[in-house]
Amino acid sequence: MRMTLVISSLRRGGAERIMSQLANSWALRGHQVTALTFDHGQPGYDVHSAVDLQQLRLEAESKNTLQALSNNLHTILELRRAVHKSKPDIVISFMDRVNVVTLIATRGLAYPVIVYELVDPSRHDIGWTWRNLRKLTYPFADALVCLTESTLARFQSLIGRKGHVIPGLLPVPAQFMGRNEQPHAGASSHTLIAMGRLEPQKGFDLLLDAFARIADRHPDWLLQILGQGPLRSGLEAQALRLNLGKRVQFTGEVDDPFPLLCAADLFAFSSRFEGFGMALAEAMACGLPAVSFDCPSGPRDIVRDGVDGILVPPEDVAALAVALDRLMGDAQERQRLGARASDVITRFSRDSVLSLWENLFNDLSTRHHGN
Repeated sequence: MRMTLVISSLRRGGAERIMSQLANSWALRGHQVTALTFDHGQPGYDVHSAVDLQQLRLEAESKNTLQALSNNLHTILELRRAVHKSKPDIVISFMDRVNVVTLIATRGLAYPVIVYELVDPSRHDIGWTWRNLRKLTYPFADALVCLTESTLARFQSLIGRKGHVIPGLLPVPAQFMGRNEQPHAGASSHTLIAMGRLEPQKGFDLLLDAFARIADRHPDWLLQILGQGPLRSGLEAQALRLNLGKRVQFTGEVDDPFPLLCAADLFAFSSRFEGFGMALAEAMACGLPAVSFDCPSGPRDIVRDGVDGILVPPEDVAALAVALDRLMGDAQERQRLGARASDVITRFSRDSVLSLWENLFNDLSTRHHGN
């Protein structure tokens, strides 16, 4: 099968990671995969040499409405040429505005188009113009794919069309899967770890507030935050205001977080909202017990409350502090939850996820050949 995948960029981010994983997996399974990006530059994730990566250099700054219209028209025309040149059996577009542009660019072409959405639209505002364009164009898509049932339900209420739920691939190297067996239960120091882009969505300010409430009760624990982003200096200042000092370590962006996850004792997931929560799934795949906000959407699809992790009400700092306090003080409970956490490896395995995609491809092929 010839596949053409479209995304704005392959810089670091949830959609970008999912697309690179899918492109690589399909290419390794013998499909001919073309990946089109609007930007240019070094990708944030590895792209297999079998994937035909084409960076179209379509991102341009718009200083006024007229220029924005001109830039968008240019993007549509260039994308249409690139898609048509790739001669795909199927086109898969990733995320809101790119989906709108792709659906417009492919009108009149005989290629089935799948649009992929990661984030609950009620928590991610793309602006009045793009929101209305989405309502107008999404009915043209041959399929809508979302990461979770709750995100799909929200889209169905907005645009009134059916869709499919397909989770993201779990990109954990085999050597790290289930490796965390709480070997540090009797150690003199312990690590509470968190991971994500340092931006408001990820709620690290809430995590710092929660940790500050219980830090004095657990002087042998360190909070380690992996990730980079625009809020780093503000979060560092917040940690100082909370008198956490050296109790919080901002590690920055790391290419391979899995050794750090496997060396930690407990994972905290403090997002205000999510598309899925891949960082949470990755930590649990390493066998790490987790405490997570039950935010929309994703954590409830990953964590089985009381079985392999703990869910607390969204943005409830007090509840987060209580749950962390309990697990930080109970090595046996951490070990019990961690022993089941790596079940996510089976629940979101590469084979099961790719099988869901193959079922969708077969369904679309049947429908198109029948028309």
